[in-house]
Amino acid sequence: VRIVSYDEKTGKLVLHNYMDFDDMKDFLEIRYELTQDGTMVEEGSLTDVSAAPHQDTETELVLNIPETGRVYMKLKYYLKKKMPLLQPGHELGFEEWKLHNEDDRNQTPVQYMQGGEMSAANKIRVTENHVSFRFSSDKFTYVLDKRTGLFTEFETAGKKRMNHPMELNIWRAPTDNDMFLKEEWKKAHYDEAYTRAYQIEIVPDHNTIRIQEHLAVVADTVQKILDMKLTWEIDCFGRIKTSISAEKDPEFPVLPRFGLRLFLDKTWDEVTYYGMGPQESYRDKHQASSHGLYHSKVADLHEDYIRPQENGSHWNCSGLALTTSDHRSLLISGTQNFSFNASRYTQEELTTKAHSFELEKSPYTVLCLDGYMSGCGSNSCGPALAKKYRVDQDKLTFTFTLNF
Repeated sequence: VRIVSYDEKTGKLVLHNYMDFDDMKDFLEIRYELTQDGTMVEEGSLTDVSAAPHQDTETELVLNIPETGRVYMKLKYYLKKKMPLLQPGHELGFEEWKLHNEDDRNQTPVQYMQGGEMSAANKIRVTENHVSFRFSSDKFTYVLDKRTGLFTEFETAGKKRMNHPMELNIWRAPTDNDMFLKEEWKKAHYDEAYTRAYQIEIVPDHNTIRIQEHLAVVADTVQKILDMKLTWEIDCFGRIKTSISAEKDPEFPVLPRFGLRLFLDKTWDEVTYYGMGPQESYRDKHQASSHGLYHSKVADLHEDYIRPQENGSHWNCSGLALTTSDHRSLLISGTQNFSFNASRYTQEELTTKAHSFELEKSPYTVLCLDGYMSGCGSNSCGPALAKKYRVDQDKLTFTFTLNF
């Protein structure tokens, strides 16, 4: 059974019965849920919805759609009659349908990222030496490397929150389906890419500091891979609005991913996110996932494939929170949806090891925030990845906010 159409104004719902022999009303029970930012706001059942095999049917489902938030209707299908191996009530599957409203932003991160009164007491101090800038207030201290244009230290409440410099990230551990494409990636030296800063300008603006940068992602022996403009905007509460725009040299192959990698202390081991879950999801691999508010340990996000490879990413996210044992939180929200991966394993470890039992955990919680992530495809034994799932745009943008 699949949704054909839904009219939000009239509540007219059209379903199609793909079964060969059973009328829909005899075979399954349909329940519905209405969620707003992952919280259920309405639920119920559709009774005696009849459709002959391979026929459409119409029914009425009038929903009170919230004016704000990410709102989805989900239909869940349950077995109605007894089968040789299944009992009545067994969940057969689900389908979700995005609903429209005036403001479809996830309201939870919106509220976290707004508010608070700017005051002179929270003024940000800027100092520098020959290799770095230091931005500090009574609440935080951040250190930015002049050579890369990226942060090397985040300190809040007197504790260091990042144990290794952040990186702009275009590499992923090749999957089985990347077996041919990975040779192109390695010839392009994507696995050896690093960031170089050409220009950094510090612009004070009332109670914020704006850092405007010209960067590049480069690798030895090849021309510039990405030419980039990056802006960090730090406010007096320590929130960092980030805007990245990049142009890729068209001579290079499609990118595995495009985003940022942070190496946090391993005590950041609890994850809450709004996106597609609970299992891993990618832009071409998410039919078994649905939008919701999910909680997990970092260790539980790892998919233990026999041969180590890219895994555990979550697609179409609008909000993410990592929490430490002392209840400190790192909140991430995107003005565009993003993918994320949080793991105790680095992508280098997943790339070089041939068997899962050989993997060694890093001393960090490795957080990858991706504006773009290549699809998985089926190229190990099938066609090349479809164009709509590739990261082959000449121009890339990624905007998000970090809030410690």
